[in-house]
Amino acid sequence: MLTIGHFCNILSIVDSCQFLVHSSAVDREPVTADNIYRKGGFMLKFGNWVAKHRIIILIIGVLLMIPAAFGYLNTRVNYDLLSYLPKDIDTMKGQEILEEEFGQGGFSLVIVEGMPDRKVAELARKFEKIDHVSGVVCYQSLTDCRIPTELIPEKFYHYFNNDEDDATMMAVFFDGGTSDDGTLAAVEEMRDIADKHCFISGMSAIILDMKNLSQSESLIYAVIGVILTSLVLILTMDSFLIPVFFMLSIGFAIVWNFGTNIFLGEISFLTKALALVLQLGVTMDYSIFLWHSYKEQQALYKSKEEAMAHAIANTIVAVVSSSFTTVAGFLSMCFMSFTLGLDLGIVMAKGVVCGVIACVTVLPAMILIFEKAITKTSHRDFLPKFTKVSSFIVKRSPIFFTLGLLLIIPATYGNSRYDVYYKLDSTLPSYLGSVQGNEKLSEAFNMNSTHILLVDSKLSAQTATKMMQEMDKVDGIQFTLGYNTISGPAIPEEIIPEHIRSKLKSGKYQLILIGSEYGVASDEVNQQVADLNKIVEKYDPNAMLIGEAPATKDLVDITDKDFKTVSILSIAVIFLIIAITFNSVSLPVLLVAVIELAIMINMSLAYYLNTELPFVASVVIGTIQLGATVDYAILMTTRYRAERYNGKPKKEAVEAALSISIKSIITSGLGFFAATIGVALYSDIGMVSSLCMLLARGALISMAVVITVLPSLFMLFDGVIIRTSKGFRPKKKTAAAK
Repeated sequence: MLTIGHFCNILSIVDSCQFLVHSSAVDREPVTADNIYRKGGFMLKFGNWVAKHRIIILIIGVLLMIPAAFGYLNTRVNYDLLSYLPKDIDTMKGQEILEEEFGQGGFSLVIVEGMPDRKVAELARKFEKIDHVSGVVCYQSLTDCRIPTELIPEKFYHYFNNDEDDATMMAVFFDGGTSDDGTLAAVEEMRDIADKHCFISGMSAIILDMKNLSQSESLIYAVIGVILTSLVLILTMDSFLIPVFFMLSIGFAIVWNFGTNIFLGEISFLTKALALVLQLGVTMDYSIFLWHSYKEQQALYKSKEEAMAHAIANTIVAVVSSSFTTVAGFLSMCFMSFTLGLDLGIVMAKGVVCGVIACVTVLPAMILIFEKAITKTSHRDFLPKFTKVSSFIVKRSPIFFTLGLLLIIPATYGNSRYDVYYKLDSTLPSYLGSVQGNEKLSEAFNMNSTHILLVDSKLSAQTATKMMQEMDKVDGIQFTLGYNTISGPAIPEEIIPEHIRSKLKSGKYQLILIGSEYGVASDEVNQQVADLNKIVEKYDPNAMLIGEAPATKDLVDITDKDFKTVSILSIAVIFLIIAITFNSVSLPVLLVAVIELAIMINMSLAYYLNTELPFVASVVIGTIQLGATVDYAILMTTRYRAERYNGKPKKEAVEAALSISIKSIITSGLGFFAATIGVALYSDIGMVSSLCMLLARGALISMAVVITVLPSLFMLFDGVIIRTSKGFRPKKKTAAAK
């Protein structure tokens, strides 16, 4: 099924592939000064200016790195994906009410082992003194170790204590949101105060560990991506040194892009990780085009400045037009109600713009300044011509077509059945403190998630008690704890400390904690949330059930709706753009079939390899793998059209299109594979690792499908294509289609 990512990159890459069509001298006619002036004299004037002022441009580029670095360092990174849910849903509105009415946003459950009651109470008081901790609720603090034990209901004692494991639980509330900087700093300080027998669970602890892990890995991502991509470029380009300048130019663009994120206030950790990989992969092709164009213009002009000016003008004509649709494609993600799409779309769109700017300014400046060194490191082309490979594939096109048809069945089956996870910590390393805390909570108290219920404070004690008793009977509920759990005939309201009372009851609302044995994002907890909402609605229709599990349930529902809605639009846009690009009725069907096959094969492998994918996988793969696939497909289609128009028979035209395109396809595919595979193998953040592995695998699958299946489709449907598309009929009337 097509996703929003398909919608993004069908726009973003259709034109990008057009510049790839020009990325080899054999793919187009030489561009002369007259041609450039006809396309726009400004382009050539700009190229001349860049070539003439190359040193100044390089200095300006370096100087711009300073404010960009400042912006990068001062842009907050958000590690809480649930915060991107729409603000008008109950779980998000309830979170705001929790902060406004109770002065608390996030909370963590802390498990203490082997500590007497007075020590636990003392630890609770230390936690309460930490900045941004709004309160601590535990058995010892509630009773203040002064209320006689015989007055406390036995079940209340067991809410917080497990004598068998000698474990005590306390709930620590923060005055900020789950992922606020103050909240994370408070969790860090709690860890410093607590000893090794104290375990902190909950989303805030998970997010803190994610932040620390991500910060330690970010630089390594860049280093691995640059090294592996450079190795691919060394093998596929004609100079050992030119990949260095490609990487430097892209580096400028990445820093500029990340620096300007300061105007957004913050970006998600996922955007930060993926934008780097995406920018490296997409803008690398721009650099390759400029280099090929410059090499070609050197054969036409004696002056290197003049040759570069024409290369820049030629690059602008091809690349800027493609970048407009790339930007439009990524910005289309902004229409998702799950605003992570807005975050991803804006940052990735800016990255493309920065990549184009660097490609036509900084890169030409460096090439001209260091041309002698580049020339000295030139080498022969290591890649073969692939003529025999192309001939082999075309001659056996029926076999590859049949293979493609056979792959549709397992690909479709697996694509609809792979498992998806929504819980952020499900793939984090077991050595992290938050993961250990969640495990301790599960082992000692059989709790895997906690809900918070906000109900009317005017709800009578009798009604509230009846409601909680009914909720206690819901499958998987371990306890319900509210103000009326503590107060009652045995414990007069006056004896309850004010700081405890204020944490459970405010002017408008009272708060009820609900412990669940079911894990977040499981089918069981989703059903449990639905059952709880039905019960609560009978007593207070305006009540709100909030917490990680209810918010994650909303995430599942909202993203599922987002993807289905945009899927319909994506299909329409894909057909429309390909139809306009080739003035064809049949080609949109064929190219979409190839695109879908490559994507479905990639996603289906998760099912056959028994691998869970993050819920954003369809968006990310739809965005980036689709881009690569359409890129390769249109590159070959454009060449195939040119060969048929020039009068070549069907077989010769397809074979020529494949042999000329295959090198560009392999270079681009291997480059993207190199940019992602290292991160996939290195990262300890499961979501990042999984997505990068999908991207790396998708690059190879797309490359293989386009090289083998697409030529087979051209051979089989050549007659249909010619009759339903413009520009394919031979210009010579005597040339008959074979």
